[in-house]
Amino acid sequence: MKRDLILAVRRMSDVLTTLFFFIIVVSLFPLGIGPEVEILRMIAPGVVWVAAILASMLALGRLFEGDYRDGTLEQMLLAPQPLSVLVLGKVLAHWAVSGLPLVLMAPLLGLQFGMTAEGLGVLLVSLVLGTPAISLIGAVGAALTLGVRGGGVLVSLLVLPLYIPVLIFGAGAVEASVTGLGAEAHLSLLGAILALALCFAPWATAAALRISLD
Repeated sequence: MKRDLILAVRRMSDVLTTLFFFIIVVSLFPLGIGPEVEILRMIAPGVVWVAAILASMLALGRLFEGDYRDGTLEQMLLAPQPLSVLVLGKVLAHWAVSGLPLVLMAPLLGLQFGMTAEGLGVLLVSLVLGTPAISLIGAVGAALTLGVRGGGVLVSLLVLPLYIPVLIFGAGAVEASVTGLGAEAHLSLLGAILALALCFAPWATAAALRISLD
């Protein structure tokens, strides 16, 4: 994690590209729809979540590509530590530089849609639970398409269907909170998805990396 975080700081332009993409996509909707507060509040959860998923996908190509080119991945296979543990460290570092900034910026962007304080709080919690799951699931797709020509498009086709449950429960939590139905069920399901991803995604990613390197 320390190594990947240091490399990310040295390539700060990549981190800022993901963040600026997220900000621009979310900010375009209030400008295009107009000042109707009720409409903006209704679409806000879906807009923020879709923008977060698309922004996270921009960073997937950098997860293993650099290590694949310079031979670091081959050294990871020879390391005494289990490859799945090393993969988990890389994914957590990836989330810290690509997902965490989106989580911190989302409440500020939600103000453009006239969201209430309660809605912003639930949005923040849902992104804290959902964005790590997005990184873990995306790591599997990134590993499967490693070294493949046109891998960026292919990884999108692989992981987008898997992101649908996270999108539904993440946006649904905010909508349920705003309408007074309570967001606990949606947040619990997001937590369950994150727990499953933590258990199985590192193992699946490690297996995919071995296949790609072979």
